[in-house]
Formats: sequence, C-alpha cells, structure tokens
Amino acid sequence: MKILNFGSLNLDYVYRMHHFIRPGETAASLSRTVVCGGKGLNQSIAIARSGAAVWHAGNIGAADGAPLRTMLDAAGVNTDLLQERDAPSGHTIIQVNDEGENAIILFAGANAMTDSAQIEETLACFDAGDLLVLQNEISCIPEIMERAKARGMRIAMNPSPTGGTEHYPLHLVDFLFVNLDEAAYLAGCDRQSAEHELAKRFPETNLIVTHGADGACFIEAKGGRCIQQPSVRVQPVDTTAAGDTFMGYFLGQWTKGETVECCMQMATLASALCVTRPGAAPSIPTLDETMRFSQEAGR
Repeated sequence: MKILNFGSLNLDYVYRMHHFIRPGETAASLSRTVVCGGKGLNQSIAIARSGAAVWHAGNIGAADGAPLRTMLDAAGVNTDLLQERDAPSGHTIIQVNDEGENAIILFAGANAMTDSAQIEETLACFDAGDLLVLQNEISCIPEIMERAKARGMRIAMNPSPTGGTEHYPLHLVDFLFVNLDEAAYLAGCDRQSAEHELAKRFPETNLIVTHGADGACFIEAKGGRCIQQPSVRVQPVDTTAAGDTFMGYFLGQWTKGETVECCMQMATLASALCVTRPGAAPSIPTLDETMRFSQEAGR
C-alpha cells in the first residue's frame, strides 16, 4: 500500500507571547522563529518518522518554497509530486502563549492553486487500495476525494480548518480524524454528543476523536467497537503539531499492519512527546524517540 498526502505546506512565523493578543491591544513578543509547517507537511513528516513511506503532493512558491521541499526531503518524504508555482508559499502567523496553546492566522498562497490537471496527474501514480491523506488547507478537496475514491483509493482526512467541510463528500472517507470541536461542528451538536452523532452520520467511516489531555477515542465503522486511549501526562510547550503527529503516526502504523490498539497507543505517545517541544514540524519525534519515550512512560 502506497501513501499519498495531497496537502498543504506553510512557512510558520511563530511568536511566543505571555497571552494571546486581545482586541485593541499591542504587546511585544518574547521571540519569533520561522519554521516549516502546514498540516499537510506536518502529517507527511509524522508518517515518515513513524517508519512508513509517503509521497507528498502539493504546491510551493518558486521563490520561497525551497525550505519546505528541503524539510520534507530530510525527513524521508518523497517530493517528486511537489509543484512550484509563481506565487508565495502558504504561511501562518502563530501565537503561542505561556500555557503552550496556540492561535493561528493562515494565508493559503500556493496551497490554493491546486487544479484539475494537477489532481489527474498526481492520482495517476496511485492504485486501488492505496491511501490518500487529506486536510482542508488546499483547494479542490471535494474533487480530489471523488477522483481518488473512483480509483479505489482509501481516504483518511482531518477536516481542519472545518469551514465549508460540512458540504464535502465526507461519506467517502475511510478514516476521519477530528478533535471534539471539529466533531461538534460536523455533527451540528454540542461537544458532549459529538462522537455519538458523528458516528451515526457517517456509519461507514472509522472515526478517531482526539480529546487533548483526556486522550482519544476510536469508533469502528458499521457500529463496531469503541476503543478509549488514555493520554500521557506531559508539560506542554507548544501544541501546534499535536493533532498532525497523532494522525500521521496512527496511519503510518496502520499501513504497516499494526492493530488499532497499537496505532492509538503509538499516536498518543508521539503526540505527547511532540507537545514538549517548540515548533511544528521540528517537534515531531522519530520512531526511535517515540519508542524510548514509551519505555520512560511505562507504556
């Protein structure tokens, strides 16, 4: 099984702040760093660092995208399907407060330049049974989903940011990764009912809901079992890439034939280790680091 991540790539401008800026407020940042990120790039790196092979398709700026390609290459991600565009690369402005929480402004840039020709050219490299990984930070997502499913590919998706995703053909998704807020948005209900309502709405989809410090839950498709995964307690520094690390590690382990229980545990360990480090992509641990952390945590 081959893994294709058709996803975003961003240059992240990260500002450390004591607290998030309030309306009308001006405050000095404690520091600023520029790192590679984007949900797509983060997830590809997490998949690769979990020990699985992954191809990344997407768009970067011809003038400023070299660091993004270099970061993927260094992590072992195949970048043959990456395209350069005559536009700025996507970028974000991220505030990280003293509690390690983040607030993010996203500029799509080259990520919004996916088109039908690129979709056809990219998907032609993959076959029935291969896995497509998606987020919601590039253009033409519904078309990508429909064409991939017509080829017999499996689809794993994190519908984030959630705006507009309620109109996507989410019934085509095999693995849907959401946090509680995203689940509530898609289910049209409160957080307490979100898991149950979302599972009812998409009975053919395996649902993975992350609860932050309270762990995660896997709800098997077609009314199957529910697996609760407890969290690993750590002191968070930066939670920016936690969800991407969880998804990437889960899928990387799943494509290697591991059980769902093992996938959930490894994803939890990797994302817990990730949040103890600053930055997005640079914070994602390798498989060796995650295994050592597992031993230290007694898992």
